[in-house]
This record gives sequence, C-alpha cells and structure tokens, in this order.
Amino acid sequence: MTGLFTLTGILAISGEALAQDAGKPVLTVYTYESFVPEWGPGPKIEEAFEARCECDLRFEGLADGVAILNRLKLEGASSPADIVIGLTTDLVPEAKATGLFAESGTDLSPLALPIDYSDPVFVPFDYSYLAVMVDTEAAENWPKSLAELVSGDREQTIAIEDPRTSTPGLGFLLWMKAVYGEDAKAKWEELAERILTVTPGWSEAYGLFTSGEVPLVMSYSTSEAYHRIEEESERYRAADFSEGLYLQIEVAGMLAGSDNPDLARQFLAFILTPEFQSIIPTGNWAYPVIEGIDLPPAFDDLIEVKNPIYIDPEIVAKNRQAWTQEWLEALGR
Repeated sequence: MTGLFTLTGILAISGEALAQDAGKPVLTVYTYESFVPEWGPGPKIEEAFEARCECDLRFEGLADGVAILNRLKLEGASSPADIVIGLTTDLVPEAKATGLFAESGTDLSPLALPIDYSDPVFVPFDYSYLAVMVDTEAAENWPKSLAELVSGDREQTIAIEDPRTSTPGLGFLLWMKAVYGEDAKAKWEELAERILTVTPGWSEAYGLFTSGEVPLVMSYSTSEAYHRIEEESERYRAADFSEGLYLQIEVAGMLAGSDNPDLARQFLAFILTPEFQSIIPTGNWAYPVIEGIDLPPAFDDLIEVKNPIYIDPEIVAKNRQAWTQEWLEALGR
C-alpha cells in the first residue's frame, strides 16, 4: 500500500507540473467517491468543462457528502479545494456558518425543482428521493411504508448510512424525524433490531446490497433506473412508502479562498446548462434540476412523488446535533 500511495503522489505531482507547464489553471473539486469513477458523472463533466475553460479540472473523492463538510471544517481557510459538489440543502446553513464559502454569482432562474429554491451561495445540480431499495429475489414481501419498515420482519435486514458522515444517512434521520417527531427515538430503537449494519457512506451500503449480503438498503428512488438501464434487470426495486419519500437536493459551492474564483464561478454557471444536466440522469442516477432534459424511458417507471417530505434546512441546522445524539443513543452507539 505504501508503494501505491507513493506512486499516486508522484503521478499527482507530475500531473500538476504538466498542467502548469501548459499554462492551464487547476480547479480542484471536492466531491463524494461515487462521483469520480468512470461509471460516475465526473469524467464526462471533466471532459465537457475542460473543453470550455482551458483548465485542468480535478475531482477529489471523499467518503460522502457530510464527510466533505467535515473535511472542510478541519482544513479551514487553507483548504486546497476551489469547489465543493455533493453537499445537500440540509447542510447549507451549517456550511455557510463556516465562513468558507463565497457567493456563486449564478443565475438560478433556469431551476425547476419540486420546491422553491433561492440561495446566493449554493447551486443545485441534481435531486432525488430517499427510498429503500429492495432485492426482490431475497425479499418477497417488502415494507410498503415507513411504519412497516420500523416494525416489520426482523429477518429482513437493512443496511443504512451514518448521518454523521453520509448525506443519505442524514436524510434518513430527517425522514424519521419528519414522520415521527418526538417519537423518533422510540422508532429508531425498534428499527435497530432490523439494521444489519451502519456504513460510513452510500457506496459501502449499496455494495453490501448488490453482493447479496442484505435484502434492503437505504438509497434513492432513482437507483432503480440504474438497474433497469445498465443491467436490464427489474430485480432491484425502490419501495414506495405510503407516508411519502424524503426529498434530497444536492448542491455545489465555491470556496472563498479559491485561487481561481472566476474559473470557479464559471464552473458553477456551467452546472445549470443542458450540457452538464444531460449527464446527470444516467451519470449520477438522479433528476436534472432544469427543464428540457430528455430522460430515458426507465425513468417513467419510477415512483412518482407528489408530496415530497422535506425539513427546512434552518431547522435542520438548529437540531442536527441533538437529533444525531438521539439516533446514537437509540442504536446503542
């Protein structure tokens, strides 16, 4: 492993030197790890933006969305990142409170989201709904509601993500709080008997799910489209819960300490173009945030969410620490 890290470091230094030799500025983007691989949206976005900017766009993948914010808090103003892509609106007030972000200068008028959105700092780039994904070959009678998930078959286990490090983990925490309010802790205690494991991020949990280790996993309603399109399979389905599904909007923002602020703002504006947004449906397996983007037919079969569940981010910011502590105590962690 040491040799691998050494080689990686040499390649990174060599790449930076080549970019500088070519006179190209480097734009560093913190994101989550599933954004970066060849099967993620990162490479296509990189290619498209570099064709416009005459720059070197570099993605650095971290464990998950909340982990990105935690990393920035540790690095402070000395962070090498220019852009962050992968936080959610749930984290916007907390991210702003760090003082690390600058206004985007982006015209948000093209946005077409399920809720009204206006913010001078963070630019939405996609959205989806949290959902329990089901392996239909391992779970014939899966839960059709949050209540059934909480109190249902203990042999039918689920993998979930940690709200301290993961945006879907945080989203599930908020979903439970939105539905159960003061009873959320008791419901978590009941659900705990059904939780096989809690992972740091989405990738680990979903990997357990697709490898057959667990029949249920906390993911997104749009995850179903991936299996329908890429695998031509209906084995993995998103469960439509009678209480509704929790809306998660992902956002990007620029660091106030960016060495390339004009380039960073150019990237944020690029997010709301058809060129960027057309990559999202089958790149990040989520919904685009502007109108006029053609969706594959498989998206027509996904759960139609008429009344999204959503907690105001300001309320989340005031209560996230207390609600997370409640979750920890309920799960005995």
